[in-house]
Amino acid sequence: AVAYNQNNGKDIAQVATRLNIDIDFKITGTERIHAFFTPLQKNAKFTRYEFGGGAGDGRFTDEYDFNPQTLFFEGDLGSIHSGFTGTDASFDLPFTVGLFPLFLQNGIWANDAILGGAVTIPAKNSAKLGLPNYDITFFAAFDNVDNAGVLGAGNNSNANIFGATTFIDGLGGYIEAGYAVIQGKDDVGLTENGELTPFLTAAYSARYANTVSNSTRFFANFGDGKNDEGFAIISENSLITGGAGTVVPYANFFVGFDNPQPLVDGNGAGILKNVGINFETDALTGYPKLDDSGSNAYGGAIGLIYLFGADLGQQLVFEVATVQPFEDDGIGARQPQYAFGVRYQIALTRAWLLRAVATYQIKEEQDENDFGFRLELRRKF
Repeated sequence: AVAYNQNNGKDIAQVATRLNIDIDFKITGTERIHAFFTPLQKNAKFTRYEFGGGAGDGRFTDEYDFNPQTLFFEGDLGSIHSGFTGTDASFDLPFTVGLFPLFLQNGIWANDAILGGAVTIPAKNSAKLGLPNYDITFFAAFDNVDNAGVLGAGNNSNANIFGATTFIDGLGGYIEAGYAVIQGKDDVGLTENGELTPFLTAAYSARYANTVSNSTRFFANFGDGKNDEGFAIISENSLITGGAGTVVPYANFFVGFDNPQPLVDGNGAGILKNVGINFETDALTGYPKLDDSGSNAYGGAIGLIYLFGADLGQQLVFEVATVQPFEDDGIGARQPQYAFGVRYQIALTRAWLLRAVATYQIKEEQDENDFGFRLELRRKF
């Protein structure tokens, strides 16, 4: 990726690199060992060359890390039982153990690799409750727990996680809910040794009058008042138009109180990271974003997605967004923020993807406005 960004008064031009390597060792049809490596980055810093701007001085910085970002075994106890006994098992019980990715609520509540295990009770139904299908997953982690808001940045070895999540088809839509606690191992961040910080999430997604698709999501964390408690509501909406899915207007809104937090996020992103493209940063180049903490603020993003070209291989996105704080708590935005963003991407071939993104952001608490432009070339092999 090549980018020129001005972020909080500092401008920099750079070329940054990322290499993602997925490795699968398939043992059977249901059992495998999976690993994921990112050798050109260390934590959230990437190998890069800074060649211009006020903060760029022709400096090359290498960020190498050859340790696996994920390394886990996954399988199904029912299939393993059948293989060892030679008889068909009457149950399915998928599980995983190791350093595995936890991705929940479209990555808003959880988006990180944790060291522990998980087991799922899958494909259940209840005629009495009118639920044609639901799953329940129990998970636990004993290391690699990233929550910068509660534990502090870099303290991912100082907490455990215990939780459960469910996915339900029913009530005319799709329901996702979860509950988890972070248990502190040491006195780090806002968490003391043995202290439990509960996290709760719930979401309901449905279509209305074959015109509007809506997902309403709720997030809450309950601490002891040391800036580790808060809740947020996010409403994601898109219109179903006559454009056969090629023209998608969308409008996403949020309101947050106190200091709402994701359960885990390895990139340190806030609860609003999926509200719109103006709330996203790429980490790769330090692309500017609106405040994504959701702390004592409301706002949203209104945009249009247009798909076109051969096999719909091109995409244009236009978006305006805002964050409106109603209290200056020293955590989130202190004054109103506004942004306009545009994104274009094209599939050059089945392997090559080109993406260009630009944003201009007005943040009233700053003397200078933020802006950014980045050009990204991806190769999938």
